[in-house]
Amino acid sequence: MNEYGEALAYLYADAEAAKIRYSNAVKEFERRFGTGREIIFVSAPGRTEIGGNHTDHQRGSVLAAAVDLDMICVVSPKDEPEIRIESEGYRPEIIDLKDLSPRPDEYGRASALIRGVAAGFRRGGYEIGGLDAYTVSLVKGGSGLSSSAAFEVATGNMLSHLYNGGAVTPERIAMIGQYAENEYVGKPSGLMDQMASSVGGFVRMDFADPDNPVIEPVKFDLEASGYALCVTDTKSSHSDLNAEYAAITVEMGAVAEYFGKRFLSEVCERDFYGAIPHLRAKAGDRAVLRAIHFFDEDARVKKQAAALESGDIKEFLRLVNRSGDSSFKCLQNIYAEPREQSLSLALALSGRVLADAGGAWRVHGGGFAGTVQAYVPHGVLSEYRAVMDGVFGEGACRALRVRPAGGVKLWRS
Repeated sequence: MNEYGEALAYLYADAEAAKIRYSNAVKEFERRFGTGREIIFVSAPGRTEIGGNHTDHQRGSVLAAAVDLDMICVVSPKDEPEIRIESEGYRPEIIDLKDLSPRPDEYGRASALIRGVAAGFRRGGYEIGGLDAYTVSLVKGGSGLSSSAAFEVATGNMLSHLYNGGAVTPERIAMIGQYAENEYVGKPSGLMDQMASSVGGFVRMDFADPDNPVIEPVKFDLEASGYALCVTDTKSSHSDLNAEYAAITVEMGAVAEYFGKRFLSEVCERDFYGAIPHLRAKAGDRAVLRAIHFFDEDARVKKQAAALESGDIKEFLRLVNRSGDSSFKCLQNIYAEPREQSLSLALALSGRVLADAGGAWRVHGGGFAGTVQAYVPHGVLSEYRAVMDGVFGEGACRALRVRPAGGVKLWRS
């Protein structure tokens, strides 16, 4: 791995540890698939949502960043028309490229994502072909960092670099990943997760035109401002929550439909507020509240980006707390069952430590289960991690760094 030293130093804070990780992955690939094969290395990061909770599927704006936890892949082409991916801790997934039609019996499995990404490549006019891959991931399922997006982006990069000369853009790979999740997994997700993982860095994204999303880098060094970006995994399960996630899209869509539109971003906010008495009867109070969240959150993203660009960390953190409050009260994606309220507990504990210290905290990602995000002053970082780990388990709270690159094939120095 010495010839990849420059790439490893760019992607990882600890390049030596990364070298060991890749070397071990090569050994495991060779144990499973044989030695002497042509291989490439692919890496795809997890993502953290900075602002724009559930705005992407309504073609709104979001702030997001790739993080320094990733999935790494050792990949080799083969002549057989199949994709075989073996991942540490999981059973092998084998996809016959001669049959790429959706299979409802695969919902919830990695095979559905692989099949969907391959189908998305073919649908977009790109080449596909057989491959063997071994993967190891630090983006764990249920961690709130979008392991599914990292997997989709990794698969897309395998096909791009093996069969398309690396010419498939990060934006197009992200769109194909969303297609796989929507059509092959049955999850009506927006584009934020895949785009943040695929593009990398700290970015603002506007999805008003989903075929041509506007991607703008945000220049800000959170660490230098005196804060750590922490995500706490509450260890609650996302399983069986697709209906809860889908209800948000359905209810926001019902409000848009009242105005003859498909998405809330197409609705005039003033018209919406004027129609609330009629909307309550037609779509219900929760749908109205969720639409209020969308309009406020979509506008808040632009204000957050402006605060970061101007270096106004206090204003940014104030907006983070407003976002969290809106998700709790209006979007209502904090818990699904009265007896299971791990996110509510994590938010309450975060507030207890951070309120007087000048920090900020909010739900992270889809909600209902999973993770909370916090901006923790360095002076109380040890206390905050001790409190969260004490309740949710050792290592539940992790301080993240923004990764400068998205999904990539590693290059030789």
